[in-house]
Amino acid sequence: MDQIIELRGKPAQTHCDNGPEYVSGKLAAWAEKRGITIRFIQLGKPQQNAYIECHNRTVRYDWLSHYLFDSIEQVQDFSTRWLLTYNNERPNMALGGTTLR
Repeated sequence: MDQIIELRGKPAQTHCDNGPEYVSGKLAAWAEKRGITIRFIQLGKPQQNAYIECHNRTVRYDWLSHYLFDSIEQVQDFSTRWLLTYNNERPNMALGGTTLR
């Protein structure tokens, strides 16, 4: 997350889709140290965090449920390569079917 902040800047707040009882103490301490507020969506209201719900569904159906991985490093490598392809090489219908490249 610190690397993302370096690239994109620090957010004033972040959204979590679980109540405070599920938030890691390390995440809460990290956010507090950086002055980032953690906002929680209401229980049973995933539409309040629709962007991440859409992302999670795409990841799950596009590749995560299709493979068995041996390590977290393997998942991280695969996800990085998939994300680069997804963001830069696949046709984007919002751009008239073109790619970002």
